[in-house]
Amino acid sequence: MKPYRLTLKKAQEMISAKEITPVELADAVFDRIDAVDKHVNAYVTVTRDIGVEQARLTPTTVRSGSDYAGTLSNPVAGIPIAIKDNMCTKGIRTTCSSRILENFVPPYESTVTEKLAGYVLVGKTNLDEFAMGSSTENSAFFTTKNPWAIDRAPGGSSGGSAAAVAADECIAALGSDTGGSIRQPASFCGVVGLKPTYGRVSRYGLVAFASSLDQIGPLTKTVEDSAILLNLISGRDPKDSTSAPVEVPDFTQALGGNLKGLKVGLPDEYFIDGMDKEVHGCILKAIDELSAQGATTVKINLPHTAYAVATYYVLATSEASSNLARYDGVKYGLRVDGDNLLDMYLKTRAAGFGNEVKRRIMLGSYALSSGYYDAYYKKAQQVRTLITMDFEEAFKKVDVIVTPTAPTTAFKIGEKANDPLQMYLSDIFTISVNLAGVPAISIPAGFDSRGLPVGLQLIGRPFDEETILKAAHAYERTTQWNTRKPSL
Repeated sequence: MKPYRLTLKKAQEMISAKEITPVELADAVFDRIDAVDKHVNAYVTVTRDIGVEQARLTPTTVRSGSDYAGTLSNPVAGIPIAIKDNMCTKGIRTTCSSRILENFVPPYESTVTEKLAGYVLVGKTNLDEFAMGSSTENSAFFTTKNPWAIDRAPGGSSGGSAAAVAADECIAALGSDTGGSIRQPASFCGVVGLKPTYGRVSRYGLVAFASSLDQIGPLTKTVEDSAILLNLISGRDPKDSTSAPVEVPDFTQALGGNLKGLKVGLPDEYFIDGMDKEVHGCILKAIDELSAQGATTVKINLPHTAYAVATYYVLATSEASSNLARYDGVKYGLRVDGDNLLDMYLKTRAAGFGNEVKRRIMLGSYALSSGYYDAYYKKAQQVRTLITMDFEEAFKKVDVIVTPTAPTTAFKIGEKANDPLQMYLSDIFTISVNLAGVPAISIPAGFDSRGLPVGLQLIGRPFDEETILKAAHAYERTTQWNTRKPSL
């Protein structure tokens, strides 16, 4: 097998067994980027010099006794991993794919990348500007292409990370998920994408979009790799007051065995008219496979699902309006001089922000404005509570909820670019999870007749990532959709 095709687990085993060195693995991945990223455009910044140096130093960062003896205790030592370009990396440009931060170099490291100590940084991946989008078309720099069909979107906002994993331009990647931004691109690109419970993973060093919704998670080639990365990045962080003081289990211990006794909920609200028929067919076959492994299916209702998109776009834009107020040309980022202070603010933000970011700032500012706050923001918070209660009631009856990740396979680049509402609706099956703060994973579940991947979403109880990982791993083990590769 070509080294860049390795999973995280297999790469770690080969490094430990001295079958490959970290430098050889890093060189293979960087050579792969040189060969295919001109077609994919997954990376805003490729850090070859830094990455190769990190790989060269790997043996000195592990325990003595044998050059690679310590890599078993650090499963990412020497492993090339890509980081979404909205997570701060000290001394390395972090742009959020926005002109306003195009030359921003953070003076500190995000908690998640700090916890991956010993990994090899491949580069910073492209995203929709400030993670606002579902196609990566909102990047200020360029659009990332779907490795399965380069005329199609990879999804968003973590489109660069998902495409990099699918195209074997890294061994694994980190993304962030505010309304589906890990799971939807994972579905479109045929990889595994996990959004942990809100508070499971520290947000310190993640550039904020919507602080009550944002969560960092892994994009990987297998479910096991996701469990490995989740082990490393999870846990309470004193730098993030929203990170939960909850014990972190070894998620890899949940993997294996059949699904006997598992109750799987099927919500009527997620199997709707208008869903692509081939997507629907793949999901039904996936449900049959879960049943064949011992799971019991139960019909459930999540009655407030219909209000999720509207609720999300009030709350998320309101929080974005507040969070993005800091980009004014004064302390850091782009500055465009003006005749006076107000003129400088206006010119800086006009030049620095793209259309979608401006649209969301205006929506959020309107929802928070005097006279409208109760009608929009307060009401949206009340509906959010109802959506959360829907999940609480459902999980009294079932252990896991199964849905499609997205209503369609990857759409063509430009197909929805001029219709924001249609673009927003592409996250219709993922948004409720963020509003409720529960964990969910998207795994490959087949392909449509055009050869485009279909994603299966498994949703779990708060802080019960173990159950969704177990179910996802059982399905992956018997179907092996994740072993197919795009022919770039």
